[in-house]
Amino acid sequence: MNLIRYGGYKMDSLKGLDSLDETPSRRLVLTAFTVAAVAAAMAPHMALATPAAVEAELKKLLGERKPLEGKIKLDLPAIAENGLVVPLNFDVESPMTEADHVKAVHFFADANPLPGIASFRFSPQAGRASASTRIRLAATQNIICVAEMSDGKVHMARQEVKVTIGGCGG
Repeated sequence: MNLIRYGGYKMDSLKGLDSLDETPSRRLVLTAFTVAAVAAAMAPHMALATPAAVEAELKKLLGERKPLEGKIKLDLPAIAENGLVVPLNFDVESPMTEADHVKAVHFFADANPLPGIASFRFSPQAGRASASTRIRLAATQNIICVAEMSDGKVHMARQEVKVTIGGCGG
């Protein structure tokens, strides 16, 4: 048998891990712990979307179309006591006929790990373009809603939500 030593373990070069009769070295354990601690400490600060990232996502979605105001009724709390469960309700005014209906509604947040937080698709059979859900917010931020209509128009609404617990709180 052709044995190779790797990190304190004996490994058979043909079969992989052969036995675990040796424990990992103290240096290996401390290195792994240090890497995990640094990654855990940096993770919340590394991956937050920025207003520029949201604008880039909106540019991809909108292209050259200019968003119109109105038609979207957002129901979000002005102050969310807990950023882990923020209620989100919306309603888009539309007759929901074959010729005039809401195709999709998209939500974006400018301080969450990813800019896109939710998308809903509708057809005329839905009868009404509305939905309710709960979202997580990492910090106080703007929520942007974009509704795509069947005629190619887009409508937009924005609302700031202040998060006091479960986020940065400012």
